[in-house]
Amino acid sequence: MSQTSNDIDAPARESMDYDVVIVGAGPSGLSAAIRLKQLDPNLEVVVLEKGSEVGAHILSGAVLDPIGLDRLIPDWKEKSAPIKTAVAEDHFLFLTEKSSVRIPNWPMPKLMSNHGNYIVSMGNVCRWLAEQAEALGVEIFPGMAASELVMEGDRVAGVVAGEFGRESDGSIGANYEAGMELRGKYVLLGEGVRGSLSKIVMDKFNLSDGHAPQKFGLGMKEIWEIDPAKHKEGTVQHTMGWPLGSNAGGGSFIYHIENNQVYVGFVVHLNYENPYLSPYMEFQRFKHHPVVADLLKGGKRVAYGARAISEGGLQSLPKLTFPGGVLLGCSAGMVNVPRIKGNHNAMLSGIAAAEAAALAISEGREGDELADYETAVRDGDIGSDLKKVRNVKPMWAKWGMMCSLAFGGLDMWTNELFGLSLFGTMKHGKNDAQATGEAKNFAEITYAKPDGILSFDRLTNVSFAATNHEESQPCHLKLADSSVPIEVNLAKYAEPAQRYCPAGVYEVVEKAGVPEFVINFQNCVHCKTCDIKDPSQNITWTTPQGGDGPNYPNM
Repeated sequence: MSQTSNDIDAPARESMDYDVVIVGAGPSGLSAAIRLKQLDPNLEVVVLEKGSEVGAHILSGAVLDPIGLDRLIPDWKEKSAPIKTAVAEDHFLFLTEKSSVRIPNWPMPKLMSNHGNYIVSMGNVCRWLAEQAEALGVEIFPGMAASELVMEGDRVAGVVAGEFGRESDGSIGANYEAGMELRGKYVLLGEGVRGSLSKIVMDKFNLSDGHAPQKFGLGMKEIWEIDPAKHKEGTVQHTMGWPLGSNAGGGSFIYHIENNQVYVGFVVHLNYENPYLSPYMEFQRFKHHPVVADLLKGGKRVAYGARAISEGGLQSLPKLTFPGGVLLGCSAGMVNVPRIKGNHNAMLSGIAAAEAAALAISEGREGDELADYETAVRDGDIGSDLKKVRNVKPMWAKWGMMCSLAFGGLDMWTNELFGLSLFGTMKHGKNDAQATGEAKNFAEITYAKPDGILSFDRLTNVSFAATNHEESQPCHLKLADSSVPIEVNLAKYAEPAQRYCPAGVYEVVEKAGVPEFVINFQNCVHCKTCDIKDPSQNITWTTPQGGDGPNYPNM
């Protein structure tokens, strides 16, 4: 253990050495940790988690394809994994404002079937995975936000985690703790979508060069307790169409889990043009559709959260390795968009990374690039999964929903049956920030006031995310230029941060007749939408001090 410091005013940092440092106790990071210990029980492995506990920051649909878990822990059922609700029914609906049309299952490619999958709380699955990891000797530190990279020359040698106590202006406070440098022979980044360190690594090592820009969606989710007479455990329902129409791509999910609860979720693709669109209000409006309103009538919402989703698929998958480490799961973007599934690929990526790192360490290597991991992902099950659906997202973006349904279905069939596409590999165009149009070209959208029964205002719903940030710390949402929100974004785009944020973090308020941009960072649920959708790319999401943010119970 040594002491270091990179701040002239800060006390020295202690340093701890491990074989492998893993950032993020999600499905990819925990799978990597478990697999490392399975391969070599003597490896020193640490997992750092910014949430107050494992699972506190996990939000996913989720219907889990167990392929990754089967490979990692084949006897997971005997070990009482919290995976109980098998999918019993699978429905697809197209919505108009007042009615719905059932889309039959038979024309859909086999890969779209949920037979053999399970409705789960990924937060609870990750809590269980953490127990399995700790039983193998993995050290897991919740409440330890990894805020900086530790570099040795051109390689990533570790991370800084656990810094606390800076004042709101960034200065050292009376109770300041400098955090620790956790160094490893390899560093695995499993931070999830738009991870702050992953973003730095991608820029530093040009990992996205030669690849399409990543595309994203915003997923919002509520947990409801409903009338037992309406509950059908194991039912999975997806919808598309109303209320989004031509304004944006996206759709919904409703999953019936145990205990008379349903997961109600809504996804809006972030490549929408109209800056007046509010993804959150579209979600609230969706719940007033007769099909949904009837299901929820007499029930109560018990939890809320939001999270960005990587949607670029195979074309947007960056180079996965860098000197000293790799990107795991959604840090790279491994979601199968039409299946609305990424947890299985996240787990498979963790397994592949662990196998590559364990082999390298056994050969006496450290700090190099784990080329075997890149090969395993692209040529293995993950690459195969993403290749079959690679054109669905660009088709939707270029041709709209109806054409993408027809041609996307055809493309998935030819890929599944013959391993080829009539369309080749289609490209993504602009990133989601660049897709935002100027306000002068769009009519403002008027949303009905939430009724407090089916639909809720943002601040009320945020209270059901149990999010909390120590107010004396520096704002973790950084503006590159503080003048841009008013002088550029308000003037040109009607400052869409007021609407795209699902937690009411950003406001434009009048003070003495002058507009002022206000950041209510205490509300932040760590969805990362602002880092993605800001049309000027002026906002950077960074980690607040460890443990702060949402505290999801069973998302």
